[in-house]
Amino acid sequence: MFKADTLEGRVAFITGGASGIGMEIAEMYGRLGATVMLASRNQERLDAAVSIMAGQGIKVAATRTDVRDYDDVKSAIDKTVKQFGALDILVNNAAGNFHCPTAELSPNGWRTVIDIDLNGTFYGCHAAYEHLKRSSFGGSIISIITMLGVSGWPGAAHAAAAKSGILALSRTLAVEWGEDNIRVNTISPGPIGDTEGVRRMYQETGREELERKKTALGHLGRKADIANAAVYLASDLASYVTGENMVVDGGRWLKYVAA
Repeated sequence: MFKADTLEGRVAFITGGASGIGMEIAEMYGRLGATVMLASRNQERLDAAVSIMAGQGIKVAATRTDVRDYDDVKSAIDKTVKQFGALDILVNNAAGNFHCPTAELSPNGWRTVIDIDLNGTFYGCHAAYEHLKRSSFGGSIISIITMLGVSGWPGAAHAAAAKSGILALSRTLAVEWGEDNIRVNTISPGPIGDTEGVRRMYQETGREELERKKTALGHLGRKADIANAAVYLASDLASYVTGENMVVDGGRWLKYVAA
């Protein structure tokens, strides 16, 4: 277990923070002392998340943000710094995806996922850079990707390309921004059972049992598994870790199971 003050005094900006893995990260950050700003396009989800987290005593606020719009992202990050005085952690979690054979994938469908996943991550990093450089803790950027972006992802070429791009971007920034005391890392979740993504990609397509078999541990993960990794990477425990892709997938990337 992490100490209760592991992230004390830090300010985190989390895209896609009003639900799923993003909200789980936000809640865990908040319980460990961080102040969190949730960013999402869905105001109803933001309001509900803030209510839940504030009820737990977490220092939390929210801003409606479209990560596909650079000016919107920059405005949201500047608002965070104005409200809380600093920015120490950026979590790029917002993502879009849907199952579609590549031959049937429209240019608009491709563009939509690239805009949310890859462009949205670049926009967040670029807009946060000057603030993270001034962090008294040292800045930390964490982006959520997947090992399927490394191996290829049949039925989700758009997401695979975007996530692979985020990995390359993150490792580039780890080198470029290392001397600015900004660490840049990624997390590759496996199939996380309590998320909308697994429901849409695997449960609704009848592939859930196959996904279980693909993992070395034989079961789906939990949102808390990813949040634990995100706490570690944001904290002083990982002060000498940058450019790393932390794989939290139950050993899926090591195991092959034929469909």
